[in-house]
Amino acid sequence: MSRRPVIPQRTPIFLGGEGASEAGYGALIAKLARERGLHVHLDIHSLQPGAGDPHALVEKALKLIRQRERVRSAYKIKAIFLDVGSARKNVEATALARENGIDYLIWQEPDHEALLLRHMDNCQQRRPPAGESMRALLREWPDYRKAMSAQELGTKITQAHIQLACGVEESLAAFLRRVGLV
Repeated sequence: MSRRPVIPQRTPIFLGGEGASEAGYGALIAKLARERGLHVHLDIHSLQPGAGDPHALVEKALKLIRQRERVRSAYKIKAIFLDVGSARKNVEATALARENGIDYLIWQEPDHEALLLRHMDNCQQRRPPAGESMRALLREWPDYRKAMSAQELGTKITQAHIQLACGVEESLAAFLRRVGLV
């Protein structure tokens, strides 16, 4: 009688973000991880409401993490996508995350569309001001719209594009290295 092969347990990862756009990007990361055969499970959550307040989003993420860990195993990696807010709120969010075991705050400067812009060819150094990110992204990706699915994002953003962004996005790069994707 032959034995069944042992399948490694998937590493549980909490990934929170402000809304559906970050959730779609998280799903793209999960899809790419599956395609590479990584044994990870991204538990992706939208943390709305709370836009514009990184501290409130970290608080909401912590509450959700505690609820989920009561009924499931503990997350091995915890990360949150956050738009850059006021200096005071950013410092408060960072301190709260550090005190409570959040491994990665992936800062989107100034927002998610600007982060996506830095995935586009020859756009890594582009830093549009708040309120201009969507317009800048649409010049590079006319078909982009908020809250795209992983499949839709994957038509434009590949593993190579993620590598480009990781060259200038330190917090994203650190998280994806830990996941094993870069």
